[in-house]
Amino acid sequence: MEENRIKDFDHIVQMGKKGQEALNVYWLEHSIYTSFEYWFMVTLFIVPLIVLFFKIDKSKLFFMGFYGYSIHMLFGYIDLFNKNYGLLNYPFPMIPMVPGLSLDSSFVPVTFMLVYQWTLKHKKNYYVYTGLTSAVLAFAFKPLLIGLGLFKLYGSTNYLYLFVCYLVVIILAKVIMNVFLWTERKFNHHDHAN
Repeated sequence: MEENRIKDFDHIVQMGKKGQEALNVYWLEHSIYTSFEYWFMVTLFIVPLIVLFFKIDKSKLFFMGFYGYSIHMLFGYIDLFNKNYGLLNYPFPMIPMVPGLSLDSSFVPVTFMLVYQWTLKHKKNYYVYTGLTSAVLAFAFKPLLIGLGLFKLYGSTNYLYLFVCYLVVIILAKVIMNVFLWTERKFNHHDHAN
């Protein structure tokens, strides 16, 4: 019984490997790296990082960086889940092994970092403004990417589903931030008391 389970698992791993090899061949055979779409995805990776460098509040660098990293990780996990289940994907990946790199690692985290920074500076409600940003990304930006052939939805996946995914990410990122801030206050206050 144990041996069959391991064989089944090994077969699944091999199928995943073959799928990745097929994606690598697709990327090379179709010269994805020479297309306008590819360079647009590269731009979506590089430009937000440049903007962030100039716009981030340097006095809150680690705070905002941690928040951005939380968004990056959470969005990456949700994207990975959705890609693994065949719900969505990116036909023009910057790197075939990491299809959503441009959005997961740069565009989306930077967008939310700048919105969060703005809400802090202007004392606005985080959930309202990141919720509105989520709506713009799900109902305007993603359809634009689909129109440009840079993003694909499969099966019954729709924009409302994408919006819910964004909401999950912004809520979890805020909860993670709040837990860390609470912990920092609790232990820093305790240290000063001694």
